[in-house]
Amino acid sequence: MIDITGMLSGIGSNTFLLAEVNEAELGPFILASVLLSLIIIYLAAKIGGELCARVNLPSVLGELVGGVIVGVSALNLIVFPEGAEPIHSVLMDVVQLTANLDADALLAVFNSQSEVISILAEIGVVILLFEIGLESDLKELIRVGPQAAVVAIVGVVVPFVAGTAGLIAFFNVATIPAVFAGAALTATSIGITAKVLAELQTLSSREGQIIIGAAVLDDVLGIIVLAVVASLAKTGEIEITNVIFLIIGAAVFLVGSILIGRLLSPLFVSLVDNMQTRGQVLISSLIFAFVLSYIAAAIQLEAILGAFAAGLILAETTKRKELEEQISPIADMLVPVFFVTVGAHTDISVLNPLNPANREGLIIASFLVVVAIIGKVITGFTVFGQEGINRLAIGVGMIPRGEVGLVFAGVGAASGVLSESLDAAIIVMVIFTTFVAPPLLRIVFNQDDDDPGLPTDADSPSEMAEATAE
Repeated sequence: MIDITGMLSGIGSNTFLLAEVNEAELGPFILASVLLSLIIIYLAAKIGGELCARVNLPSVLGELVGGVIVGVSALNLIVFPEGAEPIHSVLMDVVQLTANLDADALLAVFNSQSEVISILAEIGVVILLFEIGLESDLKELIRVGPQAAVVAIVGVVVPFVAGTAGLIAFFNVATIPAVFAGAALTATSIGITAKVLAELQTLSSREGQIIIGAAVLDDVLGIIVLAVVASLAKTGEIEITNVIFLIIGAAVFLVGSILIGRLLSPLFVSLVDNMQTRGQVLISSLIFAFVLSYIAAAIQLEAILGAFAAGLILAETTKRKELEEQISPIADMLVPVFFVTVGAHTDISVLNPLNPANREGLIIASFLVVVAIIGKVITGFTVFGQEGINRLAIGVGMIPRGEVGLVFAGVGAASGVLSESLDAAIIVMVIFTTFVAPPLLRIVFNQDDDDPGLPTDADSPSEMAEATAE
């Protein structure tokens, strides 16, 4: 449970507590604003998802677009306190009309509400990656591991080198800002790609497993790259010990958690079978997933890596089917919060060419978008030893930067090494790759499907058996 009192203690002065409102009285207003936020988020996700589904586009694209509409780019309903500039929140106007709070109290409610929604979004992506892990095949992931590693490494090195060198050569960008922008090109949003693959029922295909494996490795490599460039931006030097720690920690965590988890999984099943209370499978599994997520976060990796590893481990148990059915409603409730939040953070005003301040950024952004797409698409053609595989689909699946790219942009902006035009260019690149990837994935996976009612080579063996039986 979130400690609202602790969150508010550092916001503003304490004078407003002695006037109209005190900390205890703020609680109901924070809860009310969170509930209003969730109403808006669910409406945006559902309306956007339904509209996209009706025009044969992935629903996740609709959730992202819905987030953009209700976010800082349009309606200002779901906004977040970022930077020094004051942000207008229409939702807070509604709260003010009903609560009559003073400015300091309203700011405290706004900050707390934003924090709660951000946390729910993070939990949503943790649940999403846990669900993706459950739907993945560990043996298949291990089998395609070498191919996934090649895809991940090429997908990091090529965009980074091409982006950094191009910015220095063509746009006379200084070395450190160019390195930071090049690093932002290395990211891959595993959450967005995995959701689209799940919707297309291609998650368990060879292509899907290579994409997921490569995206997981990309996430690890991206964290390492971010740590390196952040250190470079702060001190002008690279802390080798920190890089080595991250590499060793990532390898030990991923390999160790899977090996130990597989050894302990029979004990887990036996323990669950002896429980007599409701939700024994679901709650026990979430405890396991959250423990691994915490360990991953504690060693400076992403919590989603721990959730994904937990899903892979539990997918090997006899509880897999039951757990998939039970986790689905929770994912339906929390995952849209993540995607709408990603959209709400996106400021598309940087795309306006009529604003002279945006033009330099848009020119640089055009270069970054080309490098971002080509640098990932070519990764699919580096896959070896796989006959008849859809290499284009693998490359396209690595394109979206999503929330990972926004993290790079945010760290770069906070460090002060990025100019306004370069910062805007990175944001444009993130926006474009995030929104273009879902429909492209549908196109490249369906281009050879003459009869959608028949199983394809992208379907899993279980899906093919079910289709045959029908």
